[in-house]
Amino acid sequence: MSTEGKKLQPIIVKKIKKSAHGAHGGAWKIAYADFVTAMMAFFLLMWLLGSTSEGDKKGLSDYFAAPLKVAMAGGSGAGASNSILNGGGADLTQTAGQSRKGDGNDPIQKKKAVEAMRSEVAKQDAKRMATLSAKINAAIVNNTKLAQYSSQIRLETTPDGLQITIIDDQNRPMFDSGSALVKPYMRDILREIGAALNDVENKISLDGHTDRSPYGNGDRGYSNWELSVDRANATRRELVAAGMPDDKLARVMGLSSSVLLDLSDPLSPSNRRINIVVLTREAEERLINPERKPSQAP
Repeated sequence: MSTEGKKLQPIIVKKIKKSAHGAHGGAWKIAYADFVTAMMAFFLLMWLLGSTSEGDKKGLSDYFAAPLKVAMAGGSGAGASNSILNGGGADLTQTAGQSRKGDGNDPIQKKKAVEAMRSEVAKQDAKRMATLSAKINAAIVNNTKLAQYSSQIRLETTPDGLQITIIDDQNRPMFDSGSALVKPYMRDILREIGAALNDVENKISLDGHTDRSPYGNGDRGYSNWELSVDRANATRRELVAAGMPDDKLARVMGLSSSVLLDLSDPLSPSNRRINIVVLTREAEERLINPERKPSQAP
């Protein structure tokens, strides 16, 4: 019995399965990616530092040290430099960082800018004077009443501007003898000129002249000086009556016989004249601000 019981006992076989090592997870991949990114950023930083000029470096340093101060004092950029891409700041010619407004002005560049501006203004003035001269000439030629007086009207371009000179004639004086009363033909001339000057932006200078012939008791009373001033003022009134604004006048003066047109004959009728000068911008500036230096901008 005991022998049969042993034979019927089941045999249990245990099999051990061998498997590969389990995965350790993907954390190492993230760490490796971070490392590679950091290395790329490091080498990129090294490349930027090596290729950036000193001006950019100083500008960046100043900006991050005090960004509000730099933004208010010299711009919001990284500083001016001589690199291809200029940074911010008031003066882009600077090669060493941000600069306070006005501190980095190059006097040579500033002088060139002023000269260029003056040159452009001079060109505009020359064009305006040429147009005005042609307009007045056309008014004289096309007006039969004025055409007969063309010999007494001279147009000349001077350094101060377009000078319109109306000279006296022995048989056709502009004013009554020893008086500032305008003759009718002179009034017609001044009205045409005044209408032509109505659209001109430039200021006007007026001066009256006489010959050397003494005026009565001029040493003690009314003389050629007063007479030349009164004639200049009479001319101003006629120009204004023709439509020229009174505030366009920059100067009205009388020069008596101090500046003769005909030096060979101080008593010549041509010395009795009225000069109307349409001033250039530069001449106007010299007249209004005589103390301004030529190098200063208007």
